[in-house]
Amino acid sequence: MVDENKGRVSGDAQAMMMFEANKKSVGVSYLLWFFLGVFGGHRFYLKRTGSAIAILLLWIIGWISTAVVVGFALLAGVVVWVIVDAFLIPSWVRQHNNLLAAQLGAGSLVINP
Repeated sequence: MVDENKGRVSGDAQAMMMFEANKKSVGVSYLLWFFLGVFGGHRFYLKRTGSAIAILLLWIIGWISTAVVVGFALLAGVVVWVIVDAFLIPSWVRQHNNLLAAQLGAGSLVINP
């Protein structure tokens, strides 16, 4: 919706464009989970950085410590964690998108011109 007087996009249209540009996709999340799950790829994508780093570190430490058998337990723990994540991804994406919409609706998210 272009304002005829100024030739600029209205605030609502800007908010919609920001939402479309920043929303997360369940499909992309599952692709990242499938290919990069043990590295926390899906968690990085969904802005769950702390737990993504934890998965990544456990995976690396697990591989390093496989010589002393403890590593296999760490690797198994990461695999179980990632499998559980498969069931949580849809709610995380919905939560992220709802929060983004609320922030844009309240005008609390900065929109750069």
